[in-house]
Amino acid sequence: MMNSLIRTTARCIRSGAAACVPGQADGRMWPASARFLCAAADLQKDLGEMVKKDKVVVFMKGTPAQPMCGFSNAVVQILRMHGVDSYAAYNVLEDQDLREGVKVFSNWPTIPQVYFNGEFVGGCDILLQMHQNGDLVDELKKLGICSALLDAEKESK
Repeated sequence: MMNSLIRTTARCIRSGAAACVPGQADGRMWPASARFLCAAADLQKDLGEMVKKDKVVVFMKGTPAQPMCGFSNAVVQILRMHGVDSYAAYNVLEDQDLREGVKVFSNWPTIPQVYFNGEFVGGCDILLQMHQNGDLVDELKKLGICSALLDAEKESK
């Protein structure tokens, strides 16, 4: 059984999960765990595409208009302070597979998670630290986003 699972999973990964659908393999039903692993491989591929689709991507609890935890709210507020209003936000509370899958994808155990140009930045603590030490302004500039805090600084001089 275990060897069958490993072979099936390897086929799944090599094929990009195209061959991993519920059904017959070698005349037998695939184990449920093999189907799960294939679905997980699909999710990881989808996540790779999701984080590259927009310059700024946030996986959070709730939405930017209605964050459902303090850490997600802090990320939204930090981005708002910098004038970053246009970004992709995914509510992990709506999809348990997404919630767990993004943790595996980033190898980071908590939500929210922030990505810039497809690269994992970190969670709330990292974004807050970047905001406090000025690194966030520089990282946003690399994305072609001029931080609103720079504009406010120019106006005060």
